[in-house]
Amino acid sequence: MHEKEMFQNIHEDIDFKSSLNPEQLSAVENIEGPLLVLAGAGTGKTKVLTSRIANILLKGTFPSQILAVTFTNKAAREMADRVAKATGGRSDGIWLGTFHSIASRILRSHAPAVGLKTNFIIIDTSDQLRLLKQIIVEMNIDEKKWNAKKLAAIIGKWKDKGLMPDKVGSSEYCDFGGHSAIELYRIYQARLIALNAVDFGDLLLYNLILLQNNDDILKNYQRRFKYILVDEYQDTNLCQYLWLRLLAQGNQNICCVGDDDQSIYGWRGAEVGNILRFERDFKGASVVRLERNYRSTSHILTAASELISNNKDRLGKTLWTKDNEGDPLKLIAVWDDREEARFVADEIESLQQTKGHSLSQMAVLVRAGFQTRSFEERFIAHSIPYKVVGGLRFYERAEIKDIIAYLRLMNQSSDDLAFERIINVPKRGIGDSTLKSFRDFGRSNGNLSMLDSARAMLQDGILKGKIGNSVENFISLIDKWRNLPEEMTVVEFVETVLKESAYIEMLKAEDSMEAEGRIENIKELLRALEEFETIENFLEHVSLVSDIDMLNQDNMVGIMTMHAAKGLEFETVFLPGWEEGLFPSQRSVDESGTKGVEEERRLAYVGITRAKKRAYILYAANRRVYNQFQSSIPSRFIEELPEGSIEKINMGNGLSFRKESSESYDSIKQRYKSEDSAKQSSIPSMNTTKKTNGNFTVGQRVFHVKFGYGKVTNLSGNQLDVHFDKAGTKKVIETYVEAV
Repeated sequence: MHEKEMFQNIHEDIDFKSSLNPEQLSAVENIEGPLLVLAGAGTGKTKVLTSRIANILLKGTFPSQILAVTFTNKAAREMADRVAKATGGRSDGIWLGTFHSIASRILRSHAPAVGLKTNFIIIDTSDQLRLLKQIIVEMNIDEKKWNAKKLAAIIGKWKDKGLMPDKVGSSEYCDFGGHSAIELYRIYQARLIALNAVDFGDLLLYNLILLQNNDDILKNYQRRFKYILVDEYQDTNLCQYLWLRLLAQGNQNICCVGDDDQSIYGWRGAEVGNILRFERDFKGASVVRLERNYRSTSHILTAASELISNNKDRLGKTLWTKDNEGDPLKLIAVWDDREEARFVADEIESLQQTKGHSLSQMAVLVRAGFQTRSFEERFIAHSIPYKVVGGLRFYERAEIKDIIAYLRLMNQSSDDLAFERIINVPKRGIGDSTLKSFRDFGRSNGNLSMLDSARAMLQDGILKGKIGNSVENFISLIDKWRNLPEEMTVVEFVETVLKESAYIEMLKAEDSMEAEGRIENIKELLRALEEFETIENFLEHVSLVSDIDMLNQDNMVGIMTMHAAKGLEFETVFLPGWEEGLFPSQRSVDESGTKGVEEERRLAYVGITRAKKRAYILYAANRRVYNQFQSSIPSRFIEELPEGSIEKINMGNGLSFRKESSESYDSIKQRYKSEDSAKQSSIPSMNTTKKTNGNFTVGQRVFHVKFGYGKVTNLSGNQLDVHFDKAGTKKVIETYVEAV
């Protein structure tokens, strides 16, 4: 059937007015000209998008004249299904898909224009890392300190900005193992061209270059796409933004749907500024605000709206609902993180058993992955079925399994599975062929374990050269650790293994968000080890935890990060860990200042608005971090919640919801001072030149309510590098320290 004939069969009596509120209807009916739809959480943005596409089709537009892009295949499928249903299945031909799928389709048609063949291959992350590793080795760069993941992250940021190697400015110069990262990027791109290959970042990057450098191709697509629709516009990076802007300059009929208050992916390239400057980019643009929420109660929306109003970089809107007020948000102050997990488990049981609430409609949303362990173990102890959404269970994570493998080998030298897992982690140049030789030797000599086989092969002179040295060094470490003093605690023992195996050093060398999270998980493992007297006790505990499989049940509590929860909704949401340093993340505050705080606040907004009927925010006055208790300060976000929409519940004497912490500020200072006078840690020597920013001077003694006393070691604007006596070196904003 010809495209035009399709639309003659579409029923033109679809009544949008009866199914849409006035703001939604406005966004659906006004199809000419640029339009920004600010769609708050739970306001029906997908309904608006699909209804708008259906309306455009009903006006007689060919499907092939519509471009609709989103971020996930799931969202694209949902949109396609809804449009097909609304139009009686006459929507085939729409250019509807993810950014990458649409970009790939365009690039296939014009590959020679960017130096590729039309049958180019798209390499995945593992192939990308393998190629980068080859370049690193060829350039004689120390792979242990400068690994492929780190280089991939640097190159990825440039591609997100739409920059090929020749466009990366000198101001973005980055050293990578004694070489210019820009030059390595140039070599990498040349290798990809030689392979007739692209990575995921190239799909959009080459599309942008294609349109910028080929006016005839650009005009062709500008004529083709009469209407452009974009979902989750606040999550676009600079390259995607520039690509869309070029395509839209033809007909100017671009509709971007998004929520600046839910822009939480700055760490992976998303630019909230793209949505904030929409009206400047497209002259005469209309803005429709979707503020009526169909998900949450009035108290939840009031709290979320009041919180996010503290952000300066936003276009502004206020969520409301016609539903009842519901229960106020419960703000729970607990003594420590154990009490936090206990409270959540007890409350879940109560909601399920006394009120009949479904477990699948309850979720625990954490800021950082390491927080999940205490909840997992508490739920197991209470026989509460759960699933970790968007990630692995704590003891299934690679770094945790690596450390456990070290302990298993310490405990049982015949544990070949543990040996195989960690013999080359960190990398020691021991590959599959060497492992096979251990197995073969063991089978030929009375079924020796792989460790004993390696030891015997060294003694017999079979293993020589670099591999022999690596195996000998590894076995020496194993023997040394086995002979460590028995009076060492389990935590001290594992800290020694982590240090001498260079495992933590390996993660630090990656210098990535992922590696930072893995280090936090290891710190949480050390915290868990404090509860066990022996390694044997701990390994038995882990085996029992790992054997409990509750994933075959449908009715389970969800545990996930707030980032993973975006787009989901639950009847009941628990939000633990609302403390300074944890949430907002200290790293975000230190690295990005006000911009980082605002993204963290948007994340808090996302967390609260996942709740439909009830939300619990928890703050622990004390939290164990890396084998020591630290007093916690309530998150600044707690102070920004409206009094009329929260109910404060104090689970212990002496706790406080005030930012000054459960202890008074003066008492914390005095406690740190007493500890410091009893035992001073070594402080790095300071440069004798008195560098100052006007408020603080290098070498000056300062106090931080969380980290205690320390000395300023460097200054950069309002950011200070401070070596704290107990917490080590931290980057802090000057307003959070006091001169002493």
